[in-house]
Amino acid sequence: MDLISTFSEFKELKNIDRPTMMSVLEDVFRGMMTKMYGSDENYDIIINIDKGDFEIWRNRTVVERVIDENTQISLADAKKIDDSYELGEDVSEEVKLESFGRRAILSLRQNLAGRILDLEKANIFNKYKERVGDIVVGEIYQAWKKEVLIMDDEGNELILPRSEQIPDDRFRKGDTVRAIVLQVEMRNNTPLVILSRTSPIFLERLFEQEVPEILDGLITIKKVVRAPGERAKITVESYDDRIDPVGACVGVKGSRIHSIVRELRNENIDVINYTTNSQLLIQRSLNPAKVTSIKINETTKRADVFLKPNEVSLAIGKNGLNIRLASQLVGYEIDVYRDEVEEDEDVDLDEFSDEIDSWIIDVLKSIGCDTAKSVLKIPVDELIRRTDFEEETVDKLIKIFKTEFE
Repeated sequence: MDLISTFSEFKELKNIDRPTMMSVLEDVFRGMMTKMYGSDENYDIIINIDKGDFEIWRNRTVVERVIDENTQISLADAKKIDDSYELGEDVSEEVKLESFGRRAILSLRQNLAGRILDLEKANIFNKYKERVGDIVVGEIYQAWKKEVLIMDDEGNELILPRSEQIPDDRFRKGDTVRAIVLQVEMRNNTPLVILSRTSPIFLERLFEQEVPEILDGLITIKKVVRAPGERAKITVESYDDRIDPVGACVGVKGSRIHSIVRELRNENIDVINYTTNSQLLIQRSLNPAKVTSIKINETTKRADVFLKPNEVSLAIGKNGLNIRLASQLVGYEIDVYRDEVEEDEDVDLDEFSDEIDSWIIDVLKSIGCDTAKSVLKIPVDELIRRTDFEEETVDKLIKIFKTEFE
């Protein structure tokens, strides 16, 4: 039996460099030498990976009386190899693999295969350990209920668990998928590469791919929070006053952000201009709600936000999603409150000159009433008594003023 077929397999290995391969092969052969002869020091092993063959040469010293057959050879035996050998000289002769026996060769092959497999596993582990947080692209090889098996361009297996998939993700065999490397671990001596499409880092990497200014360092992503497939908020900052970070991330007519939204199954993305002003940042994070005022407690890291009644639901969002993401983004626990109902602005009496005679307005002013509300505050009987108006006139005035504030 020979190992030519084994060499042919190893020549095609993609994750092992040539020096490492040579070292492993020699190490395995020397291990066999040591096991069979007690030492490998007097053996030369020549390996030719390209041709798929190897040679083993044993070096022995010519002596009169042989004590160690592994390292010594008698003069008579040496002369059988070459008649010119003398005492004290070194004799090199090739050892044929067949001389080791079938069992030793089988053991060698298994040992070699095991070492190479372990090397491949270690290289895959190290390769992806360095790529944690990077986007990888692969093809769906198998889709199960709890996870999806993905093959990269080198045929390595990657796992995308259901928990790391966007809720609306639906994959079929042969589909191409993008995700980030979330974690890499050794499980039962096998590298397990876990991918994610729900991590905030995935959204961050997508922006880096779509927005050159981020990749060039002109725009910095400060923080990303997500409810995968539903909504995300991202704060960005530019160190160049000429660059609008939000505009650059969104793109002309939304061209840049649309591709990201499609990749994330129509996830609604709020891009927010970062600021160190906490109040302003909270206000921006609650978009699209319009904030009236904010009270911040730095000790408890809480923020009380006041809004008009019709803005409260916008600030909270569906199932509290908007306010929850805003809290995560700014680092404050946000509570929203309805503003006290503001009184409508008052109206000067002169504004009613087209509906009310000027002499009537003059009389109202003479009793200290300059605005519509100041008239409405006076009871009807009291108003009649003080102005000497007919009841019908007073009723008409009150109707006009009330209509103004309805």
